[in-house]
Amino acid sequence: MKRYNVLSVCGSGTVTSSMVAEKLRETLEEKGYIVDTTEANPNEALSLAKTGKFDFITYTSPLPDGDYGIPVVNAIGFLTGFGEDEFLEEVDGVLSALEK
Repeated sequence: MKRYNVLSVCGSGTVTSSMVAEKLRETLEEKGYIVDTTEANPNEALSLAKTGKFDFITYTSPLPDGDYGIPVVNAIGFLTGFGEDEFLEEVDGVLSALEK
């Protein structure tokens, strides 16, 4: 199984990011992936992304401008259920690109 590290970002870095992270872990594990997540707030995102530890970012709050160096995926649709399929398609695209 492939293992990925995901940075999950929300306004406070706790509640919404944890909800998205858990749901993403469960969804991707059903597809055969192992997913480790770290939750953070937007102000921490850029410095954490630059550590090189993460494969991609999911977010529910706006991120500060900057070069994150990894794919960034808006997770609002995944959180609300309105746009969940589009979110998962985008994540699948990210995972496919990472596997190349």
